[in-house]
Amino acid sequence: MGLNLSNTQIARELDLNEADIQQMTHQLRSGIVSKKPAVVLEGEVVAGHKGQPDAVKKGRLGRHNRLKGARGRGTLAKEKPPILGMIQRGGQMVIQILENVQQITIKPVIQSTIALGALIYTDEYAIYDRLESWGYARKSVCHGAGEYAHDEDDDDGFYEVHVNTMEGFWSLLRSWLPPASRDFPSLSTDLFRLFRVCA
Repeated sequence: MGLNLSNTQIARELDLNEADIQQMTHQLRSGIVSKKPAVVLEGEVVAGHKGQPDAVKKGRLGRHNRLKGARGRGTLAKEKPPILGMIQRGGQMVIQILENVQQITIKPVIQSTIALGALIYTDEYAIYDRLESWGYARKSVCHGAGEYAHDEDDDDGFYEVHVNTMEGFWSLLRSWLPPASRDFPSLSTDLFRLFRVCA
């Protein structure tokens, strides 16, 4: 039996009641999450978020037409929860469902997760503008201008300023979730929390 099975599939395979399986998997997922120690990211950290269909660019009309729900930034109240992700280059990662995408919301998450003085790579989105005043170094790429990476130190051909690590993670998250949970608006909280532990 694989890790990526629905409760219905597990109930069928084990010949058990689906409600019992739901209770067991919830208890298992909650137990795994509660045992995970707090993570503090240091050094170089890539930060990014999902939950913003408004940011789809004109060059990607095919994807734009497939987006569901109202336009605009995601909020927990709209059932389009934004997710903030932070990955230490060569290290651990932390993801957090947010109430909304505002500086006041991300500040406590960043301060409790990333060590002061760390270098944070982001895109040009304005919620990251205060990182330096909060005690972090920041380098960014401007997706709006078609920039996805750039070489900042010595023209050695190594494009160290990018957020591709985070973008790759979002693709991994979508592929790991069962098909019914792949849309971030309907993301199962239990599955999300378990993914945070397993990734």
